[in-house]
Amino acid sequence: MTDARYVIPPPPQATIAVAGTDKTFPVRRIWCVGRNYIEHIREMGQDERLPPFYFAKPADAVVPDGGTVPYPSLTKDMHHEVELVVALKSGGRNIPVAKANDCIYGYCVGIDLTRRDLQIASRDLKRPWEIGKAFDHSAPCGAIVTAEKIGHPTKGKITLKCNGQIRQDGDLNQLIWNVPEIISNLSEMVALEPGDIIMTGTPAGVAATVAGDKLECEVEGVGKLTVTIGQPLK
Repeated sequence: MTDARYVIPPPPQATIAVAGTDKTFPVRRIWCVGRNYIEHIREMGQDERLPPFYFAKPADAVVPDGGTVPYPSLTKDMHHEVELVVALKSGGRNIPVAKANDCIYGYCVGIDLTRRDLQIASRDLKRPWEIGKAFDHSAPCGAIVTAEKIGHPTKGKITLKCNGQIRQDGDLNQLIWNVPEIISNLSEMVALEPGDIIMTGTPAGVAATVAGDKLECEVEGVGKLTVTIGQPLK
């Protein structure tokens, strides 16, 4: 039955599975950290000394583990970027670095899918990145494992295979800005809230993916994520 308070049916709540349970984590916002691994900065030809910066994706861009991502429109160069994802159970403004881990519910593996040709065109024109980053199905996420279970990982392999071949192979200890620093810095710009997730940046090896590709991702001690790139939607 339609709720009479709304003039149209409200959209469904975007969620991410919680590992080992039948529960789900409701996603409020998706924040992404740009250029947070040195080798990725170098492969993109950018300045290694810049402070962290952020962009956002819509919550309904989440795709679950085992899902299919339709190849998006308008691009001929969609790239994969495997990332450690942080899920927040609390938030606030101006969170001290020493208190940042207290806000974390858990972690999962994600992919920041990017229409690279459109992102670069926008960057060169000094326009926002949304057209390259914030498209439908652009934020696959595996199941969240709680911080209570695994603690707060600061090292461990982060990898992505495409059709069984390793493309991205890094370590969480290569993060320029660690997770508490990211949470603290971002909270100076916006109020963080329960349900926010943060994609923390990608190691080197980003590359194009095409319809039919199988992407298998893993963060050591955190979890795995597998998605298939499908045909474009008609």
